[in-house]
Amino acid sequence: MPDLLLELFSEEIPARMQRRAAEDLRKLVTDALVERGFVYEGAKAFSTPRRLALNIVGLPVKGQDVREERKGPRVGAPDAAVQGFLKSAGLTSLDEAKIESDPKKGEFYVAIIERPGLPTQDVLAEILPQIIKTFPWPKSMRWGAASTQPGSLRWVRPLHSIVCTFGPETEEPEVVRFEVDGIASGDITYGHRFMAPDAIRVKRFDDYVAALERAKVVLDADRRKDIILHDAKDLAFAQGLQLVEDEGLLEEVAGLVEWPVVLMGSFDESFLEIPPEVIRTTIRANQKCFVLFDARTDKLANKFLLTANLIAKDGGKTIVAGNERVVHARLSDAKFFWETDQKTKLEDRLEKLKQIVFHEKLGTQFERVERIAALAKELAPIVGADPALAARAARLAKADLVTEMVGEFPELQGLMGRYYAAIEGENPSVALAVEEHYKPLGPSDRVPTDPVSVAVALADKIDTLMGFWLIDEKPTGSKDPYALRRAALGVIRLTLQNEFRLSFATAALRAIAALKADGRTESVVIGADLLSFLVDRLKVYLREQGARHDLIDAVLSLDGEDDLLMLVRRVEALGRFLDTEDGANLLAGYRRATNILRIEEKKDGRAYDGEPNRVLIHERGLPEERVLFEVLEAATRHAREHVSKEDFEGAMKALAELRPAVDAFFDKVTVNAEDSALRENRLTLLNAIRETTRSVADFSRIEG
Repeated sequence: MPDLLLELFSEEIPARMQRRAAEDLRKLVTDALVERGFVYEGAKAFSTPRRLALNIVGLPVKGQDVREERKGPRVGAPDAAVQGFLKSAGLTSLDEAKIESDPKKGEFYVAIIERPGLPTQDVLAEILPQIIKTFPWPKSMRWGAASTQPGSLRWVRPLHSIVCTFGPETEEPEVVRFEVDGIASGDITYGHRFMAPDAIRVKRFDDYVAALERAKVVLDADRRKDIILHDAKDLAFAQGLQLVEDEGLLEEVAGLVEWPVVLMGSFDESFLEIPPEVIRTTIRANQKCFVLFDARTDKLANKFLLTANLIAKDGGKTIVAGNERVVHARLSDAKFFWETDQKTKLEDRLEKLKQIVFHEKLGTQFERVERIAALAKELAPIVGADPALAARAARLAKADLVTEMVGEFPELQGLMGRYYAAIEGENPSVALAVEEHYKPLGPSDRVPTDPVSVAVALADKIDTLMGFWLIDEKPTGSKDPYALRRAALGVIRLTLQNEFRLSFATAALRAIAALKADGRTESVVIGADLLSFLVDRLKVYLREQGARHDLIDAVLSLDGEDDLLMLVRRVEALGRFLDTEDGANLLAGYRRATNILRIEEKKDGRAYDGEPNRVLIHERGLPEERVLFEVLEAATRHAREHVSKEDFEGAMKALAELRPAVDAFFDKVTVNAEDSALRENRLTLLNAIRETTRSVADFSRIEG
């Protein structure tokens, strides 16, 4: 089967855009082909700093022939309807249509439309120019003389050439001919900008990859990553060091080079006095270099690894020297920031927070710190923290925002605060909380466990949620500019993974009190809405953890419960109960009861939600009816007692007491008795089954 080779060769494509662009190219082309009825065996896209490439294998040489029957108007229909039918079917007269008969509708016209499949090359020549012209780059530009013309090509960087060939393995592939803004497709590409810049004629994909390799271009980004990682580890090992691996940096560097060459540089040992995170951030941010670890000293080594894009004639000495000069300058700046920051205590920096606006409707960072400190002090006993330490940590938590180091490297906020707090002799839990109060930053980020850190992290996130809810800045659709979903998930993970009890309503009221004291609000009507938002995030979190969505709904639909840990434990207990024979059979009995109730309540236009008549049951009821009534009373009482003690396993066992009595009732008792009093009382008894189960969960939400 033939295959397609497509390459779009341009100036440098930003590394952060390459993977997405390659995937977009694959999807756009394959979707367009499938839409036109073309099937294929496989497709893979590639990217380098200067090119996007696509290989589709197993394409047919032409599309499938199409035969379609199109039904037209009935015989004798108005001329306008007939003409419209002829035009849409591509017929010149009714002689080209056939007449079919329908027993109900009579005779009507039918057009047989036959279209031969188009050659694949023609289809490619039709779809590719439009895909290239409308390619979804996050940022794009126009260039050259054509840039002044409306509708001219936009590309991420100037596009220089297009390779497009198609053909079977056994034959010479042909160029798919088309043009985009004066750039004609062909079979010419170019190698490495410096080591092999000459034009290269290519044929099919295998030939293309090999030709690029000879021209010092590694097409596959994953292979470039493997080369960089392997060579970096080898160089580090040769020096008795270990590579500090960084997947994000590795991905970025692989997008900066077409022919990776890893080299080692060094810097003055005196810079090792700076915190290792600062060294790593400085070297990573400014030079895209990897740092190395020395296990013998348990510290970073004064060496780094850079990735060049060519094989230098001097073995890379000039490249290394240039990088060393820049690294030295950047580390000198970092050392100056480090030493300067230590001259002013964190507490003495708080006044500067009054000059930083957190949000125009929620005040300054200083005002926010005061609120977080008050809330952290209130939350401390709940999470087992010392209230004074929690308040102290909260007061210092944002102070490093006005340090020189964080001003230069915002990603080090919190971390630098921890270093400075430790140097100033603060309690170790306070120093740790200054760093950890931002956590968890995402679903894979670590959750703090130190009680002081937990108290401040919760206070920070709850204040954020309450504040933005108060000013009606809630997430809408995919928009969440203040990361409120992340804050809610942080509250959930802090609570569940540390297994402590937290009533969100109580915490919210305390946050509101802090906001009121700060003069931010006069009245608050947000509790239920925000709790609903938090519960929605809890549902998402539990589903991602593998919990059944219907069990989550069955528990979370109960009113009045806002203790996240208890909600989760109830879901877990319900799942274990339903996995037992008693649980499955009780669910079946519940459904039978509610189905009967639903039918009869609809028919009678009323709800049977009163208390069953005890006297009627004992005087005129059947034995199975009396047993069910008595077991229901006991099971309801026992289940509620266990729930009040937060013993959900015990509550489930109490519900299991119902199973034999429910089975016997449905086996021996006719609910819709001729005696209206007995019928009404038995329907009320079925409602009692429904209400008893609701003490644990809403069984109507359970599927299966």
